[in-house]
Amino acid sequence: MSTPQVKDHRALRFLTAGSVDDGKSTLIGRLLFDSRAILADQLDTLEKRAAGAPIDLSLLTDGLEAEREQGITIDVAYRYFATKQRKFIIADAPGHEQYTRNMVTAAAGSDAAVVLVDITKLDTHASPMPLLAQTRRHALLAHLLRVPSIVFAVNKLDAVSDPAQAFTATKTALLAFAQQAGIAVAGVIPVSALRGDNVTQPLAADWYDGPSLLQLLEALPALQERKDGDLLIPVQYVSREGEGTGNQPRTLYGRVAHGRVKAGDTVQVFPSNQTAMVAEVRLAGDVVDVVEAGQSAGVVLDRQLDVSRGDWISTPSTIHETQRFSATLAWLDTEPAVVGRKYWVRHGNRWVQARITAIESRLDIHTLEAIDANQLAVNEIGHVIVET
Repeated sequence: MSTPQVKDHRALRFLTAGSVDDGKSTLIGRLLFDSRAILADQLDTLEKRAAGAPIDLSLLTDGLEAEREQGITIDVAYRYFATKQRKFIIADAPGHEQYTRNMVTAAAGSDAAVVLVDITKLDTHASPMPLLAQTRRHALLAHLLRVPSIVFAVNKLDAVSDPAQAFTATKTALLAFAQQAGIAVAGVIPVSALRGDNVTQPLAADWYDGPSLLQLLEALPALQERKDGDLLIPVQYVSREGEGTGNQPRTLYGRVAHGRVKAGDTVQVFPSNQTAMVAEVRLAGDVVDVVEAGQSAGVVLDRQLDVSRGDWISTPSTIHETQRFSATLAWLDTEPAVVGRKYWVRHGNRWVQARITAIESRLDIHTLEAIDANQLAVNEIGHVIVET
């Protein structure tokens, strides 16, 4: 068996997604249980609730009363566990189409997405084999949100008569869909979350010689910030130490989006377009030589400029103003997106008003074809033109 090597020891943030009842909460419960990340009182409560029956591992993440009553995940549940190789932060996202917006919340900032596929819901003998709509939607959304690593976990292999044939057919369909959608797949892993097969320990089967799900997760890279290239900082806060004591320099605080900043750099401030030189760079209150992407910097300029929250600091002549841009939009509101209506657009650290001037197409998640549309309904994905 080929086991991936651990290349990145930083904590991995990953979400689980998929359709309803695919076993996402059970899978996370299995990861927590097998890695001994469950407190003794939690385990005691689960054993009492089970009353001699097998423990329901999904209850470790489904914390809302409504979730336990209905047997579904509604809110995003965050859990932490660690192995000898790595630390993990898991976001258990709901599978129901009604709660797709919660899945998008979980995907933002994630290093990886584990999309579960319930093999019992698929006709593995069909050619071509159709995938569930939510499987396709969640994979596409994770891809659109630029989640770096997307993994398909084919679950419930213990419930099919011929797991080798079923997994091979499902893997072929998933890879064909991913290739058509332009999704780079980090792995397709067969698992049984209920029984624990290939979750933390390798699968003992002659038809599979790949890693377990945990082994793959341990080897995935964490999100890499763009530390090279042009500087870009959205200004979050402006501070002037020694208020009322004269012409004190102001410190412009913000998280470096990409690039790096150091004393002596020439920068340009938007929207004023004025340039200045960086006199000093601070990190956590201390003066430092350089601050890189992913860190929050305090920038002191060599001259006083009118800079406020929502402005941008960048390498000169690298960004330009525009009032019109195109975007791929995943629409999450129950009221459809329509042409001509005004909306709020988040731009760095400020909100600006804008309107959709055109809906060029809507993505058919089944065929991945762009089709004509005059509006985007809830959970639909489309290409639009926005004007501020």
